[in-house]
Amino acid sequence: MEYINKKLVEFNEYLKGRKVAIIGLGISNIPLIEYLHNLQSIVTVFDGKEIDDIDKKIVNKIVDYGMDFSFGEGYLKKLVGFDIIFRSPSCLPIIPELIKEAQRGAIITTEIEMVIELTPGLVIGVTGSDGKTTTTTLIYEILKQNGHNCFLGGNIGVPLFTKISEMLPEDIIVLELSSFQLMNMKISPKISIITNITPNHLNIHSDMDEYIKAKKNIFKYQDKNGLLILNYDNEITRECAKQAHGKVVFFSSKNKIQNGYIYDKEDGKIKICEKGLRKHVFDTRNMKLRGIHNFENACSAIIATKNLVEKESIETVLTEFKGVEHRLELVKETKNRIKWYNDSVSSSPTRTIAGLNAFALKNIILIAGGYDKNLDYTVLAKPIIDNCKSLVLLGQTSTKIEKAVCTELKKSRKELPIYTCESLKSAVEIANKIALQGDIVLFSPASASFDMFKNFAERGKLFKIYVKEIVK
Repeated sequence: MEYINKKLVEFNEYLKGRKVAIIGLGISNIPLIEYLHNLQSIVTVFDGKEIDDIDKKIVNKIVDYGMDFSFGEGYLKKLVGFDIIFRSPSCLPIIPELIKEAQRGAIITTEIEMVIELTPGLVIGVTGSDGKTTTTTLIYEILKQNGHNCFLGGNIGVPLFTKISEMLPEDIIVLELSSFQLMNMKISPKISIITNITPNHLNIHSDMDEYIKAKKNIFKYQDKNGLLILNYDNEITRECAKQAHGKVVFFSSKNKIQNGYIYDKEDGKIKICEKGLRKHVFDTRNMKLRGIHNFENACSAIIATKNLVEKESIETVLTEFKGVEHRLELVKETKNRIKWYNDSVSSSPTRTIAGLNAFALKNIILIAGGYDKNLDYTVLAKPIIDNCKSLVLLGQTSTKIEKAVCTELKKSRKELPIYTCESLKSAVEIANKIALQGDIVLFSPASASFDMFKNFAERGKLFKIYVKEIVK
């Protein structure tokens, strides 16, 4: 018998003839234009960009469909009288226009919140300040390896709202969820993971409390059947267990916890701990991924999938998985064994610290700096001094990073060559001149990309182009 998703049918019926707003023409919202047009919704599209800066194909589609639109400065002035509003993750629900509409009675939601609400399948959600993409991808690959029909979405993959009609109860939806997507969300995945919570995006969130509160929505609406996977070593995530409604499983790389999963540094193995007893699960020395942070990601993926797959599927993926682009990605190794790594995704000090700690040798030339998210860089200074032989800086945060490092150098009475430059290409040229046999050149900015680049992916791709052009 053909499966009918009754919740989706009811929602589609609700949308017919309703006044619907789409805020933001990002990747997640563009598919909604055609979907809502086919349902005969009365749609208005909003975006802060000027019309000349928006893809002409999208603008033409909006015009062809007879949809109203409001672009550019003051674009939300017309946000009045809507039944339902789909906001993009970048449009936070705390802006006055959205608050006013919500108070009036409008439903404020996102494409990904409706996916969780309407899918008949099992939803696994991953959030955290670091490690989201790798953990999400590992889970997805393990499930696929075992033969499950899966959908990958959220911050990665493709927009899933228009694919809900294809989803069956036996399918599994794996989502990477940012704090911006989780803000004001009123539903949680059945299986939820928080890899860690450290200061991030404080240039957008009003404060750290707002950021933490958003992250907690990933488990806030779970029931007693929910599963919450938490990093025991992170104080904020450890405390989340007290607010959980379902089962909690911890993972750790620093503590010998009594119950949960650990990465044991002594023998390199991931182990399950139950009632004080430890049992070998997987040997991380068989993994292509390096770094303790990646072994923690593997712990999360194992916990999330262990009751859904055969153990052979877990072992196969953990052994063969080479990593996600722009995450400690080996770009080139020269004849004299100089290795160049692209870690462009590292947009905060904690991510760069994890990257530095992934290498055993302390001969790293670090290229860092970028857009300022109002983060504290003093925590990065000592790891740089302990792991690096040289530092190459660029971007808005270069002054902050240099000041923090110089203060630490003065305290420790050490020296470290520091170079500053105006462009990423210049940074690669400087690193190429100073690199010696066996050195590691690590591009791990500890900062966002928006001062010079569209996003971290564009930044990483350019780094790889420059390395291939300049390094011989």
